Amino acid sequence: MTARNVRGAAAAALAAALITGVTACSNPSAPARADSAVVGIATEPESLSPLLGYGKDGNSKIFDGLLTHDADMKLRPALAEALPEVSADGRTYTYRLRQGVEFSDGEPFSAKDVEFTYRTILDPKTNNASRTELDAIESVTAQGADRVVFTLKYPYAPFAERTVLPIAPEHVAGRQDVNSGEFTTRPVGTGPYVLTGWSKGEKLSFKANPGYWGGEPAVKNLTMAVVKDDDVRATRLRSGELDAAILPPNLARGFAKDSSRTTYAAKTFDYRNVTLPTHHPVTGDAAVRRALDIAVDRQAMVDKLLDHAGKAAYGPVPTDSRWFTPGTERPYDLERAKRILDEAGWKTGPDGIRVKDGVRAAFPLWYTSGDKIRQDHALAFASDAKKAGVEVRTEAGTWEVIEPRMKTDAVLAGGGSPADPDFDQYQLLTSSLAGDGFNNMARYDNPVVDRALADGRTSGDPAVRKTAYDTVQRELAQNPGYVFLTHIDHLYVVSDKWEGPSTQVEPHDHGLGAGPWWNVENWKPKQK
Repeated sequence: MTARNVRGAAAAALAAALITGVTACSNPSAPARADSAVVGIATEPESLSPLLGYGKDGNSKIFDGLLTHDADMKLRPALAEALPEVSADGRTYTYRLRQGVEFSDGEPFSAKDVEFTYRTILDPKTNNASRTELDAIESVTAQGADRVVFTLKYPYAPFAERTVLPIAPEHVAGRQDVNSGEFTTRPVGTGPYVLTGWSKGEKLSFKANPGYWGGEPAVKNLTMAVVKDDDVRATRLRSGELDAAILPPNLARGFAKDSSRTTYAAKTFDYRNVTLPTHHPVTGDAAVRRALDIAVDRQAMVDKLLDHAGKAAYGPVPTDSRWFTPGTERPYDLERAKRILDEAGWKTGPDGIRVKDGVRAAFPLWYTSGDKIRQDHALAFASDAKKAGVEVRTEAGTWEVIEPRMKTDAVLAGGGSPADPDFDQYQLLTSSLAGDGFNNMARYDNPVVDRALADGRTSGDPAVRKTAYDTVQRELAQNPGYVFLTHIDHLYVVSDKWEGPSTQVEPHDHGLGAGPWWNVENWKPKQK
């Protein structure tokens, strides 16, 4: 997918205002080596083991999958030598593997490593929260050193997309405790980079893999600096301490006149939403959920909070996706929201906050500390809710503080995957995963949605799948478990010293594998 390189237009719109401008950074602390890159990211993984979920959507840098995505998000071979051969019934996928590939420790890669990786993830003893993504697999079998056959329980249409998952070495990871062994922080892979150090909460350091099957990268040293606070990340970028960083729109705009940097805007499936837990006496009322869903002014959030770098969200599917269901948009309608609450027995109290059966229409809304985009969305949601007579108390905290409260407290959350509607919607909405970590955080329970999600997951017929996801979106419009607010373009400011940076359509997760450095192994220093 092509990136929007927003250079040199008028300040009337963000797509025209976020342009590189006039002065180069001359700070002596700027990274000096032309073959080194230091990028600022907002989050870091809990583990670097693909057996525990790291890199499951591709672009892991340390590892490769059987397949990978190109710039247009089309599948292409990686550790496989070609796209899979698929049986007529859609239940057998055969991959022939690339020959001569070695792990970074010099040991050969083979089909046994593929079989080991998938079998380990599917083992209930493995702490992989994304195991349900591989539910379709009945068996995985290595046939010799260079062939792997997957047999599916049902014709799972997007299965090939699941095989971007990184492959772990059996000779290393298979000799350790899968959940706590050294491999989780000192991985060995076949990818273009080798981890050289990880200071948690500070940075991850990588060096180019000289034996990489795709050729040794020109960027020899890659550092991913973990800077959770948006303002601090912008400051470090401006000082020259970072070569590139992800920034929210208001901070990215500050680099519009810096001619030594380019701002990239990546289209995404990344949404921000508010969970409305069914186990809370206020948000558990379907009338409150319906009212809040139309009491929010989504377009104002896009215009004011995102400076137009995004779009209104009515569910997990962006409105410009082929999977979006026209007619499920919910226009801002404060008066109708008030009527819904009146009819449901929520009467306005003397302080302007509604009350029903002695319960005030009030609840907390948590957002993660240091995340300005979430903070701004939380405050805007609270302001809109108050106009309808609902008091929302915004609270900031770390995920360690927030997670134990998710059963009853609302959270300004996010998600989204461009690969296939099943990838995000099943975990977000199916009742079988209610309260399972960050899956179905609202504990949404809708039998119609459950059936549609199952149909979308198990059918190989595109028409059946489209009907299923249309049903999901229509149900969310009638019975929301979340209030979806915006889909957000990811903005990155990058030094102009390399050739090759670009963007893809991105998922919610925009840490190590996304951003203009998705293809850093192909970057070249610009010739002076």
